[in-house]
Amino acid sequence: MKLFRPLLVGLGAMALGLTAHAAGGAKHAHAPDDGWPFAKVPAGQLDKESVQRGFQVYKEVCSTCHSMKLLSYRNLGEKGGPFYSDEYPNANDNPLVKAIAAEVEILDPNPDENGDPVYRPAIPADTFRSPYPNDQAAMAANGGAMPPDLSVITKARGHGAEGEGASYIYSLMTGYKDDKIKTKVGEDGLNVNYIEFDDGETVGTLTQPTGLYYNPYFAGDATPQWDGDPRHVPYGGFLAMAPQLPDGRVEYIDGTEATTSQMAYDVAQFLQWAGDPKQGQRKSLALPVMIYLVLLSILLWFSYKRIWRNVEH
Repeated sequence: MKLFRPLLVGLGAMALGLTAHAAGGAKHAHAPDDGWPFAKVPAGQLDKESVQRGFQVYKEVCSTCHSMKLLSYRNLGEKGGPFYSDEYPNANDNPLVKAIAAEVEILDPNPDENGDPVYRPAIPADTFRSPYPNDQAAMAANGGAMPPDLSVITKARGHGAEGEGASYIYSLMTGYKDDKIKTKVGEDGLNVNYIEFDDGETVGTLTQPTGLYYNPYFAGDATPQWDGDPRHVPYGGFLAMAPQLPDGRVEYIDGTEATTSQMAYDVAQFLQWAGDPKQGQRKSLALPVMIYLVLLSILLWFSYKRIWRNVEH
C-alpha cells in the first residue's frame, strides 16, 4: 500500500490542478500589445512622457482613495524622475516640483502657539498626502475595504518578474466588464446586476454583489455568485473599487487622447517608476558594465595564458 501513496498524491495534485478553474483564481495579467519599454533587453527605459501623464492620472483619480506614503514630492524632480531637469539637480529647487507640492494642503506636525492644528501648502520635502487621516477612516469611507498603498504596488504584484506588476495594474484597470453588466429584479424586489457569459466552456450568469465589482484579474472565487457549470467558474473575483478610468476621465495636459487603455498604460508606468525610482539610472549602466566585463574576461584569459604558458596542466 505504501508504494501506491506517492502515486495517489500525484493523481490528487493533478486533479486539483485540473479543477483549479472551478475553484476560482485570477486571470493571468497581460502587458499592452507593444509590451513595456522598460522591460526591453538589455536596458529598457521608462517612457518619461507616459510617466508624467501617469502622475496626472494618479493625482486626479487614484489619490482620492490611495496613498503613496513612501514617496516624497521631491522624488518627482530627482534624476530619473518624471519632472527632472538638468537646471535643477537639487529637486527641492525645481519650480515645477514646488508648484506640484504647493497645490496640496497638509497638516503641519507643529501646532501654533495655542496648540491648534496648522495647515500649510506642501513643500518638496513632504511625503505625498494621504487621502485619509488613518486606516479606520479609510475603511469607513470604502465600505470596510482598505485601499492599498500604491508606493510599491508593482513590486507587490510583480512576483519578481520584469513588468509583471505593471501588467497587473494595466490588466486590472482595463479588465472591468461594466459594458456587459445587465440588470434584473431580484427575489427581494430590488435590482440586481449580473453578467452573462457565453464563450465556449464558460456559459452562465454571474451575479454581482451590491457594492462590489467583478474583475477577472482580481484574485478571488466567484463560485457563490455563479449560476452555470460549476466546473467552469469565470476567472477572477469581486473588489470594492468601481471602474475608475472611463474614456475621457482626465484631460491630458499634452493633448493625448485619454482612452481607458491609455490612462491604464500611463498610470501603470508611473507606478512602475514609483516602486523603483532609480531603475532608469541602474539600467543605463547595464551596457557599459557588460562591455567592461567582456573586456575584462578577455584580458584575464590572455593573462592566464601568458602566466601559465610553461606549466603543464
